[in-house]
Amino acid sequence: MADCKYLGGCIFFNDKMENKPATADLMKKRYCQGDNSTCARFVVCEKLGKVNVPLDLFPGDLRKAETIVSAR
Repeated sequence: MADCKYLGGCIFFNDKMENKPATADLMKKRYCQGDNSTCARFVVCEKLGKVNVPLDLFPGDLRKAETIVSAR
């Protein structure tokens, strides 16, 4: 899989979890450098644009992402 196209501007990828480097690395490999179609941040960004991605939305919060998208 290729890197996520939003990787450069994603606050999660760019040290949102700097106090938990091992966990962040695992999540980055799974969502940012793996299957980003399952990333909650990617889903919201694709459907509603980057400005509508909540700062506190973690990649694994797909249910929250679906709620955000369906509310619009």
